[in-house]
Amino acid sequence: MSTPTPTRRDDVRRRLARTSGRGRKLRGLLVLLRPYRLRLAGMFVALLLGTAAALAPAPLAQKAIDDGILAKDTGTLTLVVVVFVASALVVWGATFLQTYLTGWVGQRALQDLRLSMFRHLQTQPVAFYERRPAGTVISRMTNDVEALNQLVTESVVTLFSASLTLIGSIVILLTFDVELALLTFLVFPVLAFGSFAFRIASADAYARTRETIGAITGSLQESLSGIRVVRSFAQEDRQRRDFAVLNTENRDANMKTVYLNAAYFPAVEFVSAVATVGILLYGGNQVLDDELTIGVLVGFIAAMNGFFDPIGQLSQVYTTYQAGMAALDKIFELLDVDPEMTDKPDAVDLPRPLRGEIAFEGVSFAYRSAEDGEIRYALRDVDLRIPAGQTVALVGATGAGKSTFAKLVSRFHDPTTGAVTIDGLDLRDVRARSLRSQMGIVPQEGFLFSGTVADNIAFGRPDATREEVEAAARAAGAADVVARLPAGLDTEVGERGVQLSAGQRQLVAFARALVADPRILILDEATANVDLHTETRLEEGLRRLLHGRTAIVIAHRLSTIRQADRIVVLDGGRIVEQGTHDELVAAQGAYADLYRDWARQAAA
Repeated sequence: MSTPTPTRRDDVRRRLARTSGRGRKLRGLLVLLRPYRLRLAGMFVALLLGTAAALAPAPLAQKAIDDGILAKDTGTLTLVVVVFVASALVVWGATFLQTYLTGWVGQRALQDLRLSMFRHLQTQPVAFYERRPAGTVISRMTNDVEALNQLVTESVVTLFSASLTLIGSIVILLTFDVELALLTFLVFPVLAFGSFAFRIASADAYARTRETIGAITGSLQESLSGIRVVRSFAQEDRQRRDFAVLNTENRDANMKTVYLNAAYFPAVEFVSAVATVGILLYGGNQVLDDELTIGVLVGFIAAMNGFFDPIGQLSQVYTTYQAGMAALDKIFELLDVDPEMTDKPDAVDLPRPLRGEIAFEGVSFAYRSAEDGEIRYALRDVDLRIPAGQTVALVGATGAGKSTFAKLVSRFHDPTTGAVTIDGLDLRDVRARSLRSQMGIVPQEGFLFSGTVADNIAFGRPDATREEVEAAARAAGAADVVARLPAGLDTEVGERGVQLSAGQRQLVAFARALVADPRILILDEATANVDLHTETRLEEGLRRLLHGRTAIVIAHRLSTIRQADRIVVLDGGRIVEQGTHDELVAAQGAYADLYRDWARQAAA
């Protein structure tokens, strides 16, 4: 499907696609942030100033004690206090600026990502959604992006701030006393080993949490969408049990990360406490022996907090990093799925308006079975010409290939062999948007979007006037039904049209097709799920809808089929008969058998 030319901000997928190999996720994160590098630079400047100011208290404490208090120098003490207050103000201002800029950049980067993901999903064919639970796709857009949000907006600042604080603290410790600093650094191997073990153990744990939360979202979406079926078959207990199993798996996955955090972070605190006790003992003896000033010892212990705290912060950042990278991995999996059908670079627009002549030229369509991987044919060697303005009814048993035929005309699939043409143009050589802008599809269950009845009728043509919407409702036989609604055309239909009956939703779907004024119309069992009274209204609207248009009608209702100019009988993916109703009944072939079955069902 053709799409507008992407801008710098919404072309995230194309830029992400250039990243590959090792370190791809980290490079992908940088790709998201790259358009905002000037503000990122400002954030880093504020971060440097804030970190430097935050490191000042330890040297200032040493200066205040040794050169101020012990020396009884009020001038030096006053100067130290002034510098201390100034550093606190710098920390406040720099922290505000870096927090604001980080949030500003992070939110816009994730906005770009969501937009790119949504655009990508809009380009995917129907088959993409048939193979993936809607809840899993939704989880990528919600849960995984939120996990990435925590990484981008919170952890980036902590990562660089903690790193700079750690480096600055090491320099300050060495400046105070090299011997004490080297003794402090003896804990490095212990912390490094613990961090390495924590990293290995937590990587799989956080990946597992992304999988389980996706499964929960998918189950929840499916259960709520099918709540009527659940209630109809009294399967609430089963649904609760199934959800409880997924919920337990999610809890167990998260508890593994809890155990790891509970073991690791207190261990870092314990090592910090042991090191501090050691420095107090060793440094205290040096002070007693006049080998070290008390100011240096106090400043050194104060600086040790700047040494151990960043280590704990960096470890905490790593847990967020793991969760964010696991989420980014899932997002990459989604963005890496290339649309199975795209417009050719030299694709052309169909003429407007179409004449509407449809031709199948040696068309076969095969697919790989999800169950056993076998190649199966839904259509084989189909040759058929439908003149412009003709209505063709497709009949046949379930699995005969009727829906596949319609999907090829609307180019939801491309044929495996052969060609489908409209007005002599192969559909693979035209822009899909130009095809579907002149095509109307009324499915078996009319899907309505949240909003008013008028919004849904005008969905295919948002610029339709109120008068055109009302005219379409009248022509589809929906005027009386709409008039009885609480607010008429302005009645809210609810999610998926839940406030309307099945027949009312189908009448709105017919009106929606009418207002779009399509040249080609596909009706896929459009009257199958309505009562006889509503069917009568639909039949009246159907005659108006079909007039002057090329139409493909899939139906089992005799009243719908007999209106067709031609009936095509499919069996096993092949055309076995075609003609008018009377001709096919007289031929005593496959259609006559189907007709007798339908007649018996109608009589019963």
